[in-house]
Amino acid sequence: MPRQIDPASFGFLVTDLARMLRAEMDRRIAGSGMELTPGEVRLLAQAARAGTVRQSVLAERIGVEAMTVSAYVDRLEARGLIERLPDPSDRRAKLIALTDAADAVLDQVKVFAEDARRQAAQSVDPHEWAAMLKVLKTVRCNLSDARIEARSSAA
Repeated sequence: MPRQIDPASFGFLVTDLARMLRAEMDRRIAGSGMELTPGEVRLLAQAARAGTVRQSVLAERIGVEAMTVSAYVDRLEARGLIERLPDPSDRRAKLIALTDAADAVLDQVKVFAEDARRQAAQSVDPHEWAAMLKVLKTVRCNLSDARIEARSSAA
């Protein structure tokens, strides 16, 4: 009996959209002349989203190994876009913070993201788009709550 896989299921749709959006952003970043890799830009964006955090948090958020984040951080720090700060709760750990110089890069990335969103939403009713975003935020919250609950149960 052949296996039945629904390519329009929630998981496949979300994964496909994330992959396609990432590829589009990577294409725009690579062609921008910013002289940053897409991975470095993802790290900057997540650092802007998270605030001052440990490298391990950024590694988890962008889905790469700690060594890869360390290499990104080294290059971004050399360009003056981020800085390492002492972690007051752990003398051995470092926190990552954006510098003011990162604002210009993030402003350019924001334009790319807005263009990609416009392209993605071009034939979608604005009310439907807003409703979709609301539902996706609820789903993200549900999954986050389930993850926290699973961690609590395991402890």
